[in-house]
Order: sequence, then C-alpha cells, then structure tokens
Amino acid sequence: MNRRISLGDSNNALTKLIAINLILFITLSLCKAYFYFFYQDLSVLESTYRESILKWFLLPASPSALLSRPWTLLTFPFANLGIWMIIGNMLWLWAFGFIFQDLSGNRKIVPLYLYGAWAGGLAFILTAHFFPSSLATAGYMGSSAAVMAIAIATTVLTPNYRLMPDLMGGIPLWILTGFYVLMSIATKPLHQPISYLPLLAGGFTGFIFMTLIRRGIDTSEWMNNVVDWVNNLFNPAGTKQTRIPLREQLFYKATRRPYKKTPHLTESRVDEILDKISAKGLGSLTEEEREILNRASKS
Repeated sequence: MNRRISLGDSNNALTKLIAINLILFITLSLCKAYFYFFYQDLSVLESTYRESILKWFLLPASPSALLSRPWTLLTFPFANLGIWMIIGNMLWLWAFGFIFQDLSGNRKIVPLYLYGAWAGGLAFILTAHFFPSSLATAGYMGSSAAVMAIAIATTVLTPNYRLMPDLMGGIPLWILTGFYVLMSIATKPLHQPISYLPLLAGGFTGFIFMTLIRRGIDTSEWMNNVVDWVNNLFNPAGTKQTRIPLREQLFYKATRRPYKKTPHLTESRVDEILDKISAKGLGSLTEEEREILNRASKS
C-alpha cells in the first residue's frame, strides 16, 4: 500500500521544492520592484537589474564565468522569471511530482530535480557554444528542465497510471505527459535550439534515472547521504542517537514479563534431563530444563 504524503508533512520533499521556487521568485520580484523607484526607463531598469541582481542567480553560458560563480549551479534551477513561468512550472511540478513521490518515496525527487536541471544547464552551455544567439548572453534559469525530468521519470515509472479514474476509466498518464512535452516544445522558438534543447536534455535525464533504478542503480543515494551527513554535522545530538528496536519503541517496557511459559512436566521429559546430566553435566542444562527439574524435585 502506498503511503499518501500530505502537504503539511515535514518530510514532503515536493512541498519543499515548490516553496524554494516560490521564495526565490518573490525575492527576485521584490528586488526588481525596488529598482522602479530609481529608474523610469524600462530598458535601463531591465539591464541594471540583470547586471546587478539577476546575473548572480543565472547559469552563465561561458564556462569561465561559471567557474567564477559556481553557486549558480544551485540557484538557477529555482530562479523562475515571470509570473506565468513560475505558475506553469509549479503546476506541472505538483502534477507529476505528487505521483512520483507517492510511488517512489520522498528521497528521490530532489536529486532527480537537480539532475534534470543540471542536464538542461549543460545542454544550454553546449548549445550556446555551437549555436550562439542573443538568448545565450542572457544566461539560463528556471525549473523547466527539472520538471521535464520528473515528468518523464514518472511516466517511465508508471505509464498506465490513471488520472481521474472515475471519469470513463480515467486518462492514462502517458497521454498527459505527451501533451506536456509537445506544449513545452511548441511554445519555444524552434529556430533557436538553445530554447528547447535543455528541455529535451532534462527529459532524457529522467528516462535514464528511472532506467538505472530498474537495474538496481540508485544515483540519488550519494546525494541523500551527503544531506544526511550535513544534517548530522549541524545536529550533534543526531550523531549520538542509536536506532531503538521496534519492540522497545512500542511495547515490552514493563518491569516483568507479561507472560511466562510454564514447561510441561512429564516423566519421560525428566528422564531425558537426568540422562543429559549424566552425559554432559549439570552446566549443560537450559533454563527451561532447570525449571522442569526444579518442579520435579518439589513434586
């Protein structure tokens, strides 16, 4: 039985991903709104905002610029520019991410999200090198490639999953995924590969991720181990915690046993114990055999 993960669950990785996207979007929007008090010309405002604020969050097309701003590898997957961009990406992330997390648990969706975003970023850098355009100078940002990775991985995981099953048997998940892929690519300028190749790279990453999982190779494990190590590093009490057996967590905490088994006393059983003493000595008896012998001596 699959465990449903609620919106308020502290272990809900999907909710955390959406929250990070929204927080960064609001932060960047407030920074841009601040510039409206100083610049009346919109073109000057945009260029100043990009140069002063946005470039520190975007993935640059130049590898040398990336080396000078390596932290952008962790910021560009969550930096969505524009209200429609953030709304669209978060709705699709919730639609596919909820199914994926419900079926695979909450320790795989964040690594998959980052893998998809990084694959899209790598495709952007390579495409910008071979197909230079004005889009390359602006840098790369957004969660589109990451969402595409989750969408494809979810479909590979459960292609026959039905949406709204009470409505004429439901809609197969692969149909929704196909619509999402076509819509995502069709809305991009097809004459500029730099606009849609990162999406395809993200989708291919999701396919590879699930293919490796089916073969017993979990590429998310190392990332989760690093996160666990960091959490324990900043939580000294956590490193001293030991795993408490389930028996001690739930029951068997009384000072005496709730039930004590009484060995069955028979003449043949007593004879077997006496023969064992003769052959191996009194020290070879078990606790149960000692109890039987004690009861026999009293009777």
